[in-house]
Amino acid sequence: MRALNVAAPWGLDAIKVVELPDPTPGRGEVLVRMKAVSLNYRDLLMVNGMYGRGSASTTDVITPFSDGCGVVEAVGEGVTRFKPGDRVATMFFQGWTSGPPTLEKAMTALGFPIPGAGAELQTFSQEGLSKVPEFLTDQEVATLPCAALTAWRALFEDAKLQPGDTVVLQGTGGVSVVGLQFAHAAGYRTLITSSSDDKLERARGLGADHLVNYRQTPDWSKPVREATGGRGADFIMEVGGGGTIEQSMRAVRIAGHIAIIGVVAGAGEGFNPAALIGNAAKLQGVFVGSRDMFEAMCRAIELHRIRPVVDKVYPWTEARAAFAAMAGGEHFGKIVLEF
Repeated sequence: MRALNVAAPWGLDAIKVVELPDPTPGRGEVLVRMKAVSLNYRDLLMVNGMYGRGSASTTDVITPFSDGCGVVEAVGEGVTRFKPGDRVATMFFQGWTSGPPTLEKAMTALGFPIPGAGAELQTFSQEGLSKVPEFLTDQEVATLPCAALTAWRALFEDAKLQPGDTVVLQGTGGVSVVGLQFAHAAGYRTLITSSSDDKLERARGLGADHLVNYRQTPDWSKPVREATGGRGADFIMEVGGGGTIEQSMRAVRIAGHIAIIGVVAGAGEGFNPAALIGNAAKLQGVFVGSRDMFEAMCRAIELHRIRPVVDKVYPWTEARAAFAAMAGGEHFGKIVLEF
């Protein structure tokens, strides 16, 4: 079988298609023939040697991608959750089935430190897979394990929102777009930002109530305040990090919730902690979620017939081109590789 590997000196040119022996599932393991994987910003950092606790060493060889859809090819001894022919999604954290996060659970992420889904055949623990809604395509399923689950957890597990509350989604990448779809289905008022008017119009078609071009309006907290009658947003999906947190702090209401899920805008100027004290807002880091959360999310997706937005699809052997598109910010929603 063939797989994608990347190692030092890192970078897009270091991504290689390699030949490896077909894996065999051990006890409690499931052999999956991959059909599609989706890209996350984490994968781009990983390929560039910038991800992990500490920095990637020169001896590391990484098989990237946490988010995949595939079909069970064979099962090992003791497997009870799946049978050959089942269609499954990979769980971002192979060892986080339920309960709160712990360091031990966090160390079971696919791609790093566990070899990821970027291979024609891969073995996974039966606990690290889940069945998926039948009406979704393989490409759509491949977007669920990280981006969709991050948005789900931030909105419905961590924040205590009510129908009619105002939700701000930053940008039109994978987490924000599916977050918009979830928030619209839940009856929240939605405001989304982008540097592209075309992308904003696409967001309107997914249910966005208010649109803000942050290039034209860098101080985008003002239209958030205007849209809420001066009260501020109940919830903000913070994807920029240091580069956008100041605006989020100005836009959130007193005792509101800011979910920190990314750092794509870079370090920026940071923020004054006094602002956090002054409005009693809650900042919470979010790193994906458990299998129980994933399965609850899938039930809601099935009920509301929510179809994740797949913007660009590449053959899996053209991973370099897909990563270049992600680095250039060309996408609306998700980029997917298909096998």
